[in-house]
Amino acid sequence: MLQLNYYPFELEFEYPFVTHHGRKTQQPTLITSLGLGNLRGFGEAPAIHYYDVTVPGMTEVLEAKRQMIERYSLTEPQRFWHFLHHLIPGQHFLTAALDIAGWDLYAQMSRKPLYQLLGLKWENTPLTDYTIGIDTVENMVAKLKAHPWPMYKIKVSTPGDIDILRVLRQHTGAPFRIDVNEGWTFDDAKNLLPELQQLNVTMIEQPLPRAEDEAMEELKLTSPIPMFADESCRTEDEVKKCAEGFHGINIKLTKCGGITPALRMIKEARALGLKVMIGSMNESTIGSAAIANLLPLVDEVDADGPLLLKEDVAEGLEYDNGIIKLSGRSGLGVRFTGKK
Repeated sequence: MLQLNYYPFELEFEYPFVTHHGRKTQQPTLITSLGLGNLRGFGEAPAIHYYDVTVPGMTEVLEAKRQMIERYSLTEPQRFWHFLHHLIPGQHFLTAALDIAGWDLYAQMSRKPLYQLLGLKWENTPLTDYTIGIDTVENMVAKLKAHPWPMYKIKVSTPGDIDILRVLRQHTGAPFRIDVNEGWTFDDAKNLLPELQQLNVTMIEQPLPRAEDEAMEELKLTSPIPMFADESCRTEDEVKKCAEGFHGINIKLTKCGGITPALRMIKEARALGLKVMIGSMNESTIGSAAIANLLPLVDEVDADGPLLLKEDVAEGLEYDNGIIKLSGRSGLGVRFTGKK
């Protein structure tokens, strides 16, 4: 019989984290634990206000379904995901936390790191970027200087933010990815593309609102810079429609429902000729380790949550100038420590 536990946290950011969706100084997150004998698997679901996901809301669902979850016989993680998918429909974030914990526990039972359980070799793993949130240009320059990194993800919101990119470019030669979070119009994006290329912007995430499929298709045809879907590709049923308007997709474990659907999304994206990125929702080391174990499968990664947070709840990941290193332990390779 599984033992279900969960732990809510409010993790403080090193700097206020500002995007087109808003500003926050702390990241609420829910850590889930599934135990069997002496083994415990962990998962994580950060709460995101613009997806109407809260920690109290997730814990309420967990308590309501506790007995059914604890009675489940974990034989295969994929089957566990299907069980959760029907037990708590529409609860993608919570399903992700439980699915990750299930994979962690199962890999520990198999005495293998998760990536090995998936038949992967730890090679050709992409570098993670470091995210610079929206701020005054002076503060953004200060963040960049305080965190020398081989590649940056710059949050932008309006076309006028090109001025910030010009200033930042004066202080580093590292490639820029920019994340617009649906903040531009088609004309904004089209007009900015030539200079963005000159500024060594190597990726643009979600420049237009997710409903503007036709505009994205036209933009893709004219863009010399790869465009990656984020808000337009929340779940696996949206992968196919992104093939026309984007060069790649950014998979978020929390949004799609965990590792199990993410593996299916990666396979489908490859079949459609799409590049694959796996991204962060400001997870602690636990959620970031789940992302990291999938690195051999993807082209790009944004897994800098532990670098942005002032506090953490686990250990087991190392970051070395963009290179992510796992601990070598079985499962996710993490050890839950609680908030320090």
